[in-house]
Amino acid sequence: MGITAGSYTLGPESGRLLVHTTRAGFGAKAGHDLTIAVTRWRGDATIDPADPAGSSVTVEADTGSFEVQKGTGGVKPLTAADREEIEKIIREKILHSGRHPVITFRSSRVGGTAESFQVEGDLTMVGATLPVAIQGTLAGGRANGSAVIVQSRWGIRPYSAFFGALKVGDEVEIRFDLGLVPKQ
Repeated sequence: MGITAGSYTLGPESGRLLVHTTRAGFGAKAGHDLTIAVTRWRGDATIDPADPAGSSVTVEADTGSFEVQKGTGGVKPLTAADREEIEKIIREKILHSGRHPVITFRSSRVGGTAESFQVEGDLTMVGATLPVAIQGTLAGGRANGSAVIVQSRWGIRPYSAFFGALKVGDEVEIRFDLGLVPKQ
């Protein structure tokens, strides 16, 4: 099934929005590379496969909805208590959900082709708005892609423990896999 021109609704009902972190520092072997799902988010896309420049996308994500799905590496498996603690740290110390409950992305330019596109736009989180580039593909009624975010550009100090010996890498990857649901 090809993608037809039109407006589409995006959200967790039709796809996944994931954050992937890596570990760094002297104690990196003790930590975990994490896959974190954003469970409450919504978006709208206008897609014109014949003229990608006429396309646009907006997405809003609830900063209190980040859930640790998987942790790889480390000297011991990730426990339920570890997941809860990581989620609390994300809400309270990384994203400051109380002051900044929403992360937003608004496209400013779409280029490429339907099969391989690039979306440029503004990402607002923790009170700062900066440009981001997203790479993606459309195929079989689905949009897939990713962007790399450098936390420190938004004023976020990547999490560290054990006096800095174990750190989360400054770069995190955002990935999406979405079924495109036409607006009704």
